[in-house]
Amino acid sequence: MKRSLTLVCMLASGLGVSAVAQAGSAATTDPAPTAPSTTAVAPTGATKIAVIMFQPAVMQTNEGQRNFADLQKKYDPKRTQLKTMSDEIESLKKGLQTGGANLSDAERQNRTKSIDEKEKAFQRLGEDTQNDFQQDLQQTYTQLAEKVFTVLQAYAQTNGYSLVIDGSTQQSPVLWANQGTDISAAVIQAYNQKSGVPAPAGAAAGAPSAPAPRPTTPRPATTAPKQ
Repeated sequence: MKRSLTLVCMLASGLGVSAVAQAGSAATTDPAPTAPSTTAVAPTGATKIAVIMFQPAVMQTNEGQRNFADLQKKYDPKRTQLKTMSDEIESLKKGLQTGGANLSDAERQNRTKSIDEKEKAFQRLGEDTQNDFQQDLQQTYTQLAEKVFTVLQAYAQTNGYSLVIDGSTQQSPVLWANQGTDISAAVIQAYNQKSGVPAPAGAAAGAPSAPAPRPTTPRPATTAPKQ
């Protein structure tokens, strides 16, 4: 129980950001939306290949920053509730430890039972909240990713690319790519223009308001190193 409580305490103190990183893996178990069955005619001449960091690009769009910030705000009340419950349990534990010697056996047992019940309720709420957050995160990401992919496909066809590789997945074969082949910023800009969603107030240029929708995993660099 002590170990479970510790894990849920972490949830209570950082649901808004850390839970996104944890829950985000559920949002990317499926690959980026697959291309329609119709096949574009490859341009004549040299084959053009591009790389995109698709998952971060989805979240760095103005709409992505707005939607994922709204999702975090939605769970603020639950995060506050979990923090309050955690503080109460810790206070009860300290009271039992400091005054336990002066308590009767019956009173000590009653307090211990009360703490145990509160811990179980706290853990259940934490697990339910985490599961709900993961489901909302997956739905939010998937809906937006489908729209961004449509813009990506149009951009690639317009600019004569024969192949676009997603460099943000663990299954990606990309070990190195020249920075000039990365079309992430261009696709983000194209999507922002199409969606008409303004940049969130105070948001840093190109910086997402939520982490990329998968756990951080060390990967080889996908851009050319500086000379």
